Amino acid sequence: MATITLQSLAAQHCVPRKGKDAALSPAEIEAGLAVLDGWERTADGSGIRKTFRFADYFHTIAFVNAVASIAHREDHHPDLEVHYDRCVVHYSTHDVGGLSSNDLVCAARVEDLRAGR
Repeated sequence: MATITLQSLAAQHCVPRKGKDAALSPAEIEAGLAVLDGWERTADGSGIRKTFRFADYFHTIAFVNAVASIAHREDHHPDLEVHYDRCVVHYSTHDVGGLSSNDLVCAARVEDLRAGR
């Protein structure tokens, strides 16, 4: 993977990824996390996650709906934990048994969403 930025990730689109060969290497994962502020590996290492906080339930659900729109367009769907004032977004690629570039692309798109871009 070439040097990446948040903008270069967000400009990409997801493509179907299957098999272990499509999984990211540890170095690729670390490079992606370096540009995704606040995102971290899940406890089992098979995904990434970030908690987004909001003033109230209305704003949390608006965010959830916007993330759902990204998921629909990219055909890559996160697991979401929805609470009154926060949403935890989890990405992994089940078809590769871990993380793929699709996870980083979608995380970058969520970052753009949160930043209002």
